[in-house]
Parts: sequence; structure tokens; C-alpha cells
Amino acid sequence: MADSRLVLMCGKSFSGKSTVARALAPRLRARVVSLDEINERRGLWGGDGIAVAEWVRTHELASAEVRELLSSGSSVVVDDTSSPRFLRDRWRSLAVGVGAGFTLLYVDVDDATVRRRRAANRLDPRRQDVADDVLEEHLAGFEPPGDDEDAVRVRSVEDLDQRWRVGR
Repeated sequence: MADSRLVLMCGKSFSGKSTVARALAPRLRARVVSLDEINERRGLWGGDGIAVAEWVRTHELASAEVRELLSSGSSVVVDDTSSPRFLRDRWRSLAVGVGAGFTLLYVDVDDATVRRRRAANRLDPRRQDVADDVLEEHLAGFEPPGDDEDAVRVRSVEDLDQRWRVGR
């Protein structure tokens, strides 16, 4: 649909993707589709590590939900780490396939910030932990967007707010 848009969040765990997605969605009148929430409904928790086959199934479920929303004219913000690149390419193809616009929004923070936020997360009993080995594997294997992907780069909601005012 000409007015629908897929905004794909991209960033390391604890970068602030979910916070940015929740701030952005109402501005675009978009729905948030969170792969973590889909995993939670499936009884899976990424902080413990999830088998590749299970991630494939989660992506299939998310893709079907996003395709349906975009096809009905809704915009969608997909909340996921979106690493590796081939996953970003699949989301871009999905948007093009249903005639929707596509924006890659990269929440770019350094590993020290990620570790600091993860340590704060551990102090909140309402939050689930991420195992050390799972986080380190994620950080080591994360593929940031290349220059050719034309990603919008932000570091925080405040950064998004600044870009939103400038871009209006």
C-alpha cells in the first residue's frame, strides 16, 4: 500500500531499540511487531539462547503478521536486532513486495553502553537476565548496517526527537 511503511529497528541488545520503537510508533500511527514478544508467547527467552530453528519460526510468524498489516494499509515498526544483514534484506523485500515504504532505523550504541544497560537491567527484578555467553556471542557477531543500506542512525529517543523535529 502506498501509505504503509515498514520501519525496521536494528541494533544490539540493550541499545534502546524497543524504547525508540515505542516512541516512534504513535508518530507514524504504526503497530509495533516485537520478535521478543513473539518469542515470549512461544515460551522462549532469547537471554538463554534460542536455537536457530526456533528463530526461523519466530521470523516466519513475524513476517506473516507484518505482511498482513502492511497489506491492509497499516504501517509497522519491527522491533528486533536485525542482524545479520540477510534478515534486513528479507524485511526490505517484504516491504517492496507489498508496495510499502521501507526505513532501516539503526540504534547505534557502543558495547560499553550495552554492558552498562545490561548491568542496570540485572538490578530490576521485573526484567529477565541475559546470560553472559549469550550477550558476548551477540556482540561479537552483530553486523551493523553498511553504508549501502541507507540506514537512519540514532543513539536514543532524544536523538530521534531531534531528527523528527528537523525532518517534519
